[in-house]
Amino acid sequence: MVSGAVRAADDPPPTAPVANAVPPEGAVGGLGDVNLFPKRVVLDDRQRVATIGLYNRSAGSGDYEIAITDRAMTPGGDIVDLAAVTDPALKARVKTAADMLRWSPRRVVLQGNEAQTVRVMARLPEGLPPGEYRAHFSAVAVPPDVDQGLSIADAAGNPPKNAIGVKIVPRFGISIPVIVRVGETTLTVGLASVRRTALPDGRQALALAITRGGTRSAFGDITVTAPGAKGPLAVARGVGIYPEVDGRTVTLPLNPAAGPLAPGARVTVTYTDDDFAPGQTLAKQDFTVP
Repeated sequence: MVSGAVRAADDPPPTAPVANAVPPEGAVGGLGDVNLFPKRVVLDDRQRVATIGLYNRSAGSGDYEIAITDRAMTPGGDIVDLAAVTDPALKARVKTAADMLRWSPRRVVLQGNEAQTVRVMARLPEGLPPGEYRAHFSAVAVPPDVDQGLSIADAAGNPPKNAIGVKIVPRFGISIPVIVRVGETTLTVGLASVRRTALPDGRQALALAITRGGTRSAFGDITVTAPGAKGPLAVARGVGIYPEVDGRTVTLPLNPAAGPLAPGARVTVTYTDDDFAPGQTLAKQDFTVP
């Protein structure tokens, strides 16, 4: 069921919801009740249309706004709204795609355990230079229209007369990248600077730097192994580096079952592609841990 959706003439046609749907393996979820599949969308010269599945995994109904916006990756690995970027050099490197994407529907209401697909279509301007362009698809829960309830003063038993109460209603959502590749793209990846560190909760971790060059983003899984260890020391899935940054630092929690990691230990770090050529090694490097 579609609610509040306005479809432009060149938007792809909407689809109907499906009841009793289960998110497939590989679906991504956030703090709310909606899952998305797949975890990222890549459009290219051969495929200009894609579908994204929304899955309401809760027992109750959910109302979701669908949007596609431009965002940027910071050198620290955070994804922020492009409008919030204050570094003009970083902002200039982002190749945006939101203006060339059409999608439908724009808003959906899903009953419990119901799913619906959203169709996304790329309409490229004539003469667009080769490269990788990107936007981010978001599904954000719309809070229900309910009674505003008690203010803080009401709850304290001392409601002032003719006062305005404040109620904070969180809006949970989730987003995935939508990548548009035009023509030939290139990528080089490197690994450097492995060191031991600790997470805020006290767990031991490894930090390492990933460098990226070329016109394409890197996306894949990082595995850290060591001779004689009981399985991988650390695994991080879905690590991405977008073209607006030349590299980022990644912190990997160590697997306690693999045993302690002492200074001077030899480890092998492997970064495996899960995008352009799944399974291919993007970078592999041996390190001596300081």
